[in-house]
Amino acid sequence: MAGMKDQQFTEEKPLLPESRGQETEMENCDTFVATGDWKEHDIETPYGMLHVVIRGAPKGNKPAILTYHDVGLNHKLCFNTFFHNEDMQEITKHFVVCHVDAPGQHIGAPQMPQGYQYPTMDQLAGMLPSVVQHFGFKSIVGIGVGAGAYILAKFALIFPDLVEGLVLLNIDPNGKGWIDWAATKLSGFTSALPDTVLAHLFSQEELMNNTEIVQTYRQQINNTVNQFNLQLFWNMYNSRRDLEMNRSGSVLNAKTLRCPAMLVVGDNAPAEEGVVECNSKLDPTNTTFLKMADSGGMPQITQPGKLTEAFKYFLQGMGYIAYVKDRRMSGGPVPSASMTRLVRSRTASLTSAGSVDGSRNRACTNSDSSEGVGQVSHTMEVSC
Repeated sequence: MAGMKDQQFTEEKPLLPESRGQETEMENCDTFVATGDWKEHDIETPYGMLHVVIRGAPKGNKPAILTYHDVGLNHKLCFNTFFHNEDMQEITKHFVVCHVDAPGQHIGAPQMPQGYQYPTMDQLAGMLPSVVQHFGFKSIVGIGVGAGAYILAKFALIFPDLVEGLVLLNIDPNGKGWIDWAATKLSGFTSALPDTVLAHLFSQEELMNNTEIVQTYRQQINNTVNQFNLQLFWNMYNSRRDLEMNRSGSVLNAKTLRCPAMLVVGDNAPAEEGVVECNSKLDPTNTTFLKMADSGGMPQITQPGKLTEAFKYFLQGMGYIAYVKDRRMSGGPVPSASMTRLVRSRTASLTSAGSVDGSRNRACTNSDSSEGVGQVSHTMEVSC
């Protein structure tokens, strides 16, 4: 296809290794953990070129794991730490993994020309079928953060047969009202763009404490993301419309996500209110709501191990049973990682790594089976 290029690179070190927590020194986000060959592609779509990075090839009817990053980031800044968690690698090596970068947001992206009309959020979702078709994916399991979560949800609403499941972090299903729009405009006049974006990504506590992770991302956003292109994406995200979805029976001709979904947000994260509202719009029989304590605004960066565990049980609930190596077990090795396709189940499975918040109605029954899976009723909130 015209405009497509292949490039292989080897990953050597994650951006923020979990073992070093938030005390990590600044790392170059071009470095990764060695996990195999990746290929970069520029794919032509009805709304322009789309940069993607892929590892592996489709296997039978197994879905691809497809990610979409938040505004201000790219796939490296958003997902490196999460996907280079050791247990996550045990899961993903059995799937093709495809990272999508929004137009002009990847490292080294050329600046968009003056007068360029950035794709709307609906159009960004409309670019994804070209990716699915190009690589021959039968379906996807999407992992999206913030703006990326909104785009993947919109994609699932328009093309439900292509989406088998969604993990949506920090999703806000609401469009900006006039007051919010004016506040955003004012912030743009009084604050530098990276600082405006940081307020979208991190909690007030993290910003006030100027934590190591905030300092890291301030520098990375300044140095690795084209600021002109970022402004275009930021403006379009803040011009988004409401996601047109409502729980069945709540309104006439209600439309909502048909696939299993796991909503994730950190305590006191900027998106907490939006995620709670999104949960109210989804089918309670196949929705899991995970609130992660002590994770700030970016759970995939600050708590990659806990999020990996939740993702594993989410896949199990969909019918993909993972026998993954658990580094916390001292009783010898467990069976090597493998994925077995079972009869499709709409039941969500999840184990909390910590306490269960009792402030909302929910049910959670722990299991002592060898799989260590706690079967839970579908819509719930877990603090871990």
